[in-house]
Amino acid sequence: MRYDPPMKSKRPTGRTRATTASAPRPRKARTPAATTPTGVSRTRRGGRKAARSSALASAVTIESSVSPARLLARAPSGSPERAHAGRLARLREAARAKDLTHLLVTDPRDVGYLTGFLGGDSYLLVPADESVFPILISDFRYEEELAGFKTLARIVIRKSTMLPCVVETFAAERVERCGIQGEHMTVAERDTLADRMDKAIGDPGRPGHGVLVPTRGILTAMRSVKDDHEVALIRHAVRIQQDALLALRPTISPGQTELEIAARLESEMKSRGSVEPAFTSIVAARANGSLPHHRPGATRAAFRQPLLIDWGAKWLGYCSDMTRTFHLGPWSATMRDVYRIVLDAHILAADSLRAGVTTAEIDRIAREHISRHGHGERFGHGLGHGIGINVHEEPRLTQQVDPVALAAGNVLTIEPGIYLPGVGGVRIENDYLVTPTGAECLCTLPMDLEWSVLG
Repeated sequence: MRYDPPMKSKRPTGRTRATTASAPRPRKARTPAATTPTGVSRTRRGGRKAARSSALASAVTIESSVSPARLLARAPSGSPERAHAGRLARLREAARAKDLTHLLVTDPRDVGYLTGFLGGDSYLLVPADESVFPILISDFRYEEELAGFKTLARIVIRKSTMLPCVVETFAAERVERCGIQGEHMTVAERDTLADRMDKAIGDPGRPGHGVLVPTRGILTAMRSVKDDHEVALIRHAVRIQQDALLALRPTISPGQTELEIAARLESEMKSRGSVEPAFTSIVAARANGSLPHHRPGATRAAFRQPLLIDWGAKWLGYCSDMTRTFHLGPWSATMRDVYRIVLDAHILAADSLRAGVTTAEIDRIAREHISRHGHGERFGHGLGHGIGINVHEEPRLTQQVDPVALAAGNVLTIEPGIYLPGVGGVRIENDYLVTPTGAECLCTLPMDLEWSVLG
């Protein structure tokens, strides 16, 4: 198999149907009984008939009886089904714009974004042809679970390792130009897939011997703007993490280790429905707060010392991310002043959020405020980042990458900080939904200096 660089945008004129040595060549588009690579006879629009011998010898398959277009039309407004069908439709448009007949999605987080399936270890082959179902390739561990996803995709339960099944699927679907996720698939994986295709099908140019076209950023760009369903999931994750901290806060006292506090916080989130934290919780006691991504250890919280907590929940695959800095007992004069500077920087940046403003502008607003107060060198990370299926997504609020204009639907963090080695650090972080005219804060926990005092 060969792989080519992306071509200039051109819409494909059509799609060639699947053929293999064990299956007859399908007839034209509207013939009612073309054999699919899953061995189930169906019409062009997905009508199911009697099963034939499978063209994929190493797989068990589950078919849908509803076409992609019908699924989108039938799904209730605001439902997960409509959200996932809409995302698949937008991905097909992107594939056609790049003159691709298919896209092979190998990042499990992107498979989850497109289908709602969060099990992992699965690939999704998405045809550009909007009348043909995607193919979700997985294994026995998820067979029962995936039966509930057959309205979105043809399910292939492989009985071999992944790549041989992918090769069979490519051959059966007569894949021509297939986009691969260059930011996820390694060079070794790409070359192995190409070699296996050469051995299984023969010389390039034969039916099913497709061209691998590296792509980058297609799904990253899609995921940076959240739909209503995604925003609802992030809101729920925020509620979980806030309720967990409110339950933890009265129990924090001097003498407790960072690990003890982190364990109780994560337990509170799990008891509220977060299967796992969005990331390893940061609990930084005393001077450890000057380490922006400190890993909790045996350091004990102490009276008249700061305690920084950066934590997040996950709900149905979507993350939230917040930080609060506390003080056990009265604040010292130095840390009280630092807290006020960070809080003001946060508020100034958040008040400037709106669609059309660039990421660099928002970062600059907070950074210049901190610099004016003499702490610019102690704020060394970006101001914030997008959140979603990953806890760090686009867009990035930083001076370190090319600026991009914010868009309505971006969900991102604002998290300025000042870090004083040997003393501690202050970071205050909330999650915001960008709107055409401003932004909505998804978090409701107080940020004021008084609330941050414990005991």
